[in-house]
Amino acid sequence: MSDQTAKGLPGSEMLAAMFEAPQKLFAQFTGQPGSGDPGGDMAQWTAVAQQLQAQWLTFQREQAQAAGGAADAFAKAPDILGGLGQFVPVMQDWLKALPLGEPARQKQFWEESLSLWQGVLGQYGIGPQAGEAAQDGPALPRKDRRFADPKWREQPFHALVHQTYLMLAEQVQALAESAGAESAGTDSAGGGDQARSEQLKFAARTLTEMLSPAHFPLTNPVVLEKTIASKGENLIKGMQHLLSDLKRGQLTHVDPAAFKVGENIAATPGKVVHETSLYQLIQYSPTTPNALEVPLLIFPPWINRFYILDLSPEKSFIRWAVEQGLSVFVVSWKSADESMRDLVWDDYIRAQIDAIDHVRSRLDVNSVHTIGYCVAGTTLAATLALLARRGEAGKVKSATFFTAQVDFELSGELKVFIDDQQLAALEKLSAKQGYLDGRYMAFTFNMLRGNDLIWNYVIKNYLLGEDYPAFDLLHWNGDVTNLPAKWHMAYLKDLYRDNKLVVPDCLSADGTPIDLTRIEVPTYIQAGREDHIAPAASVWKLMDHLRGDKTFLLAGSGHIAGVVNPPSARKYQYWTNPGAAESLDQFVAGAIETPGSWWPHWIEWIRSQDAAEVPVNGKRVPGAKGDSVIEDAPGRYVKSN
Repeated sequence: MSDQTAKGLPGSEMLAAMFEAPQKLFAQFTGQPGSGDPGGDMAQWTAVAQQLQAQWLTFQREQAQAAGGAADAFAKAPDILGGLGQFVPVMQDWLKALPLGEPARQKQFWEESLSLWQGVLGQYGIGPQAGEAAQDGPALPRKDRRFADPKWREQPFHALVHQTYLMLAEQVQALAESAGAESAGTDSAGGGDQARSEQLKFAARTLTEMLSPAHFPLTNPVVLEKTIASKGENLIKGMQHLLSDLKRGQLTHVDPAAFKVGENIAATPGKVVHETSLYQLIQYSPTTPNALEVPLLIFPPWINRFYILDLSPEKSFIRWAVEQGLSVFVVSWKSADESMRDLVWDDYIRAQIDAIDHVRSRLDVNSVHTIGYCVAGTTLAATLALLARRGEAGKVKSATFFTAQVDFELSGELKVFIDDQQLAALEKLSAKQGYLDGRYMAFTFNMLRGNDLIWNYVIKNYLLGEDYPAFDLLHWNGDVTNLPAKWHMAYLKDLYRDNKLVVPDCLSADGTPIDLTRIEVPTYIQAGREDHIAPAASVWKLMDHLRGDKTFLLAGSGHIAGVVNPPSARKYQYWTNPGAAESLDQFVAGAIETPGSWWPHWIEWIRSQDAAEVPVNGKRVPGAKGDSVIEDAPGRYVKSN
């Protein structure tokens, strides 16, 4: 066997052994003799192995050429997970705190494993605890949706493998909980490191997710069956998917050809009416004869494409808002390039003020309703504080916050990535080109839900070779945006790490100190009950720092589905509480649950701020006669790399 083959994919001998070994080794469990010839056609398996090897070697040659002939074919190859190489050493350092090598722990693992094996095998009539098998199959002690397919229980080998894995995963995570509690200390005065505790638990969870037997062909019965049934075609197709993803440096979730921005996604009609080097301002075409006099200006997250609020027509918040009689404007942020290396906090706040002023001037109105989603909500809060300090608070009639945070004390799992070691690595990574490649941010968010957004697709795409689905939300999730390096690092340090935004006048923008307690604009604060990016308890803290009239609403689901939940979907629910509440727990205790979308509740709140309407004419219709516009929505910026 050549060195290339040994480093890459298995040759025909290894592929044949992959099927032959389990049959011979576990024939006593399956009750079937191992034939050594899966599918009865060794020539087919040899051909499959040769195709896989040829694909891999071709890829290696292409990568070596791209790397300028470097000896290591992957010297300049993009990382499939967009950052795994940067994260693995950090995670390894965290895991050193786990007492996995202690003799007492190993003895405990062994004893519990032996007990588990005897109990599981006994249900198949094997071993000292052998009994009669239940008619509806073995009653295995541990359940997990990753192993819900009946094939995981049909044979004792696969039952034993996944049950042992689940037991060991429980043990490792329990160790992380224990070690984390010890690291954090027993009370706030103990000097413990809560952040280190959370990192340890996250690393343990990530490790156990990664090592699931579902991710290896030999131990995944669904993959084995598919491979034999298709005579290895799934492996060939899976290899094509894998190599394509390696080349683009990002895991593919959906059919790349299923959606095209401006055609069947981000397709609400409108015009780009203003642009700067940082953003384009889109105004959407009205569909009602009258509109609320006060227009709506939406600031989407600058870490993602704006069209999370304009997915397919039936899911589009923007289209729905237009249909409710709002004159809707949306900011489309430009994906960072080298020219944006020096952009900072001030630039994004100035951009928000510029957009507010442009809408006011264009429609000749005194004020606008605003929405800030996620990190754009954080920036919107700073913008409102700056306007208040300057005596210009009247430019904004109301502010709505979608899953936004200003106080990062309880900001959740993302904080596991915010320590000096990781920040230094991230800064080094983005310093040369002046921006952070959006794939690294995508990888970070995917890691928070690894089973759903990484490993699930490793199985489907690479092992089973399934066709990609057409799902607009996942298309958006993979349409990454680059971030200005200087601003991104300041955001992580000043807000996530040091929590400076809630300290009056600790931060400033455009020469003006920021004090959130000066904000008296009516606010509508929406949080997601299951949000892992901006936890509801963290979003609630807006209630503690802002002044004026505040309305809090808790929506079912999480960071995306909790926001993008149109009434037509008839999904989820939301909670309101008309009484006074000093904490999220008090709010929930007295909350009223309402089924379905919260959007109708929001539009009624908007109308309660100012119900005045005007005819839709003049510049309320973008691109009408005499109106100079730049281009059709969704504009160029959303399509830039």
